[in-house]
Amino acid sequence: MTTEWGAPLLARFPADPRDPLRAWDASDEYLLGHLAEREVPLSGTVVVLGDRWGALVTALAEHRPTQITDSHLAQEATRANLARNGVAPDAVRLLTTQDPPPARIDVLLVRVPKSLALLEDQLLRLAPAVHEGTVVVGAGMVKEIHTSTLELFERVLGPTRTSLARKKARLIFCTPDPARERPAGRWPLVYRLPEDAGPVAGRTVVNHAGVFCADRLDIGTRFFLKHLPGPGARRVVDLGCGNGVVGTAVALADPDAEVLFTDESFQAVASAEATYRANGAPGRAEFWVGDGLAGVPDGSVDLVLNNPPFHSHQATTDATAWRMFTGARRALAPGGELWVVGNRHLGYHVKLRRLFGNCRLVASDPKFVVLRAVRK
Repeated sequence: MTTEWGAPLLARFPADPRDPLRAWDASDEYLLGHLAEREVPLSGTVVVLGDRWGALVTALAEHRPTQITDSHLAQEATRANLARNGVAPDAVRLLTTQDPPPARIDVLLVRVPKSLALLEDQLLRLAPAVHEGTVVVGAGMVKEIHTSTLELFERVLGPTRTSLARKKARLIFCTPDPARERPAGRWPLVYRLPEDAGPVAGRTVVNHAGVFCADRLDIGTRFFLKHLPGPGARRVVDLGCGNGVVGTAVALADPDAEVLFTDESFQAVASAEATYRANGAPGRAEFWVGDGLAGVPDGSVDLVLNNPPFHSHQATTDATAWRMFTGARRALAPGGELWVVGNRHLGYHVKLRRLFGNCRLVASDPKFVVLRAVRK
């Protein structure tokens, strides 16, 4: 990435030379160019919210910024990109969306996330640290910034306007008004599952902002809950757990099962733990934020349950699903099973047959399939 702040060498995480997707986009370049052209003072506490792969904090590392992200992969990409460019690891303070934010913010740079709820939640968390002299600049591609995005900045922080588009990217300029009465936070959201939710019908769900389908049970998970395997597996993984409904269903149905909930989203794992605790599930459970099944010993798992995502930010890709499937094959003991729910058109059965040498259709409807692959 070539900018007025230098030309850092950047990669996504995990780095893959075959990956055609860059670790930055035009909105990162636009934001960095604006800071340089307008000579925005970067003294005091600089906070970067939602930095996708560490591009912004790597470029601005000399100003010792704080990065706040919901993504474990973004954190790992940041660490790797700092090292790749010879920057000391302590030059950037890494926080998650679940950590207490800085007490004072002098410059707030915001990469607009896909989730408006996550943006609302984080702006409300950061608002008490923003003062009338704080410089607030948001950035995103044109397709990511909507009227609702601008209204949210204005409602939480103060008067807001937007820039002209450049390379299909746009900036957001917000003038903080500390006297403004802010809306009350509404997260985490708690609700009861519907009666057609299988083994967790009527149970409580807790969702932090930004978790997929946070205000209702998504139809893919609803279908999966009706076709889960029976009790018997001792070590079970809810891979890409989201709010933890699937893993909680297993724990409630089989008190002897030990369930590992794992996701790359800090918000998701916090939701999963809260959902599990709210339902008083028996047995043992662990909650990990990480890259799929990385860190899980080979051959240590009996059952993996997975509803893989097929988007990385705005890009449609099967890279995440493929990593999840390969991680499951490695972590499963011989005879262990991977159960996957997905949209019919994604063709996961092809990948599973290639990887496991087998794949059986468990259930289907016009939109979804549940597939089972066995580790030989």
